[in-house]
Amino acid sequence: MKRIAIIGGGISGLSAAYALEEKRRAGLEVQYVLYEASARFGGVLVTDRVDGCILEAGPDSFLTEKPWATDLCAKLGLAGQLIGSNDADRKTYILVRGKLVEMPDGLMFMVPTKLAPTIFSPLFSTQTKLRMAQEWFHPPHKANGDETVAAFVERHYGPEMVDRLADPLLSGVYGGEASQLSVRAVLPRFAEMEAKYGSLGRAMLAARSAARNAKTPPRPLFTSLENGMQQMVDALVAVLDADALNAGATVQAVAPEAGSWVVSAGLQSDEFDAVILALPTKAAANLLQRCGPQLAAELGAIEYSSSVTVALGYDKQVRDSLPPGFGFLVPRSEGKRMLAATFVHNKFPHRAPEDRAILRCFLGGARGEQMLALSEEEILSIVREELDQILQLRAEPLFTRVFKWRGAMAQYGVGHLERLERIEALRQKLPGLALAGNGYSGIGVPDCVRSGTAAVDTTLHALGLTPIGSSV
Repeated sequence: MKRIAIIGGGISGLSAAYALEEKRRAGLEVQYVLYEASARFGGVLVTDRVDGCILEAGPDSFLTEKPWATDLCAKLGLAGQLIGSNDADRKTYILVRGKLVEMPDGLMFMVPTKLAPTIFSPLFSTQTKLRMAQEWFHPPHKANGDETVAAFVERHYGPEMVDRLADPLLSGVYGGEASQLSVRAVLPRFAEMEAKYGSLGRAMLAARSAARNAKTPPRPLFTSLENGMQQMVDALVAVLDADALNAGATVQAVAPEAGSWVVSAGLQSDEFDAVILALPTKAAANLLQRCGPQLAAELGAIEYSSSVTVALGYDKQVRDSLPPGFGFLVPRSEGKRMLAATFVHNKFPHRAPEDRAILRCFLGGARGEQMLALSEEEILSIVREELDQILQLRAEPLFTRVFKWRGAMAQYGVGHLERLERIEALRQKLPGLALAGNGYSGIGVPDCVRSGTAAVDTTLHALGLTPIGSSV
């Protein structure tokens, strides 16, 4: 009987535990123990319920096009609970000189696929619109090395596109800055499009045409769960071996010893055949400092940003006064501390009664660590002041919630893919060790699910229990 320790009970660690549970139930002789330092499992997937409203403390959804979270939900019997975003009502605004400007039709992420709406949009200057028209004639270009998203976008569309779209969009997803994030790690499809087509606009049109020819039915951009993202966590915990789950168990050390791994948590130590570290890379680095100092150094060099999410509930009068659509993004050049706001009641069904509005505001990111030091009252004061400035929203909220997440979002800087190669080579020098989490190849929920499952494949292969192999 092979024993495997999983350290970290977020969605990556839970996905790894579920993959092992499936193998165990299928007859594979394997046991697992899941260690989680906090009192609950699920990490940032936390759902709160207030006044008939569903509030997400962390991610409110995942990208539909990435299948791993959807597939896991189906296995857990949650397929009937999956809901798509209200894409028919999808409008996003950008704050420009203190005013909300609607993103023009045909703008896919930051790539214009329809010139007319973009040309007539007040979102961009004449100079940027000329750059967009010229971009259609870019020849194919394969980059020699890595570069930042900002440099990549600026080459195609100019600096205004970086300021008004690329940077705010990435702030919302990664909590990072376009000037720091790697285009190959964060937007690999864009790098591939440039190599094949040159023009991103022409590449997007080709992809859209291929989808039409394949007669693929349109799918919502985002998927969530009817009762909130914590549903996934609760369903996972319910099907795992209860005796294998250890919440409130902080692991102080892991060490390879005579072909095994010794895991020390509290006053107890236990022996395992393999260990999966489903942790932020800096936490994994701390545990590996003695047995793999080079690996620890590489893991510790991956940066993380923190975030603050603020939910505010309002009455029907406020709901009727808000702009239609999903919400707005705030470029850094606007001088606000808020990065974005979502009109939750518009984005997803079943999130609020008809007489309630939910606003979800985001602060923090790469330049916002100081937000964590503020009290909830100070954070709420900032958010309400900026909502007044942007939306002229002065009404007293019916309820508020503030959620702080320290070091929650990995930052894939320039050279990240090369670092992953070094990490993998060093990991292989420690037999029985696997790595999972959002610090490697994707920070979204589907990526974390895939990461946890892949770590199990790697582990079982190393133990000679399956022919399937996988890297980080």
